[in-house]
Amino acid sequence: MRGLLLIIQFLSALFLIIAVLLHTAKGEGLGGIGGSAKLFGTPKGLEEGLDRITWGLAITFMVISVILAVLKA
Repeated sequence: MRGLLLIIQFLSALFLIIAVLLHTAKGEGLGGIGGSAKLFGTPKGLEEGLDRITWGLAITFMVISVILAVLKA
């Protein structure tokens, strides 16, 4: 059981990193280097869907982390 939870945690962490990197730049931070911050626009629905996926992955990662912490104790 612990092995399965570790695999799920690893995959959720990997997909969470990918989902965060797929978000568009909101300002002129690091995404503004080279003037590319506002070059590519995404539809609002796509961004909202990506937000939901990111939240779901973050919640999954946190829940699995808590479960693993409780099982270790």
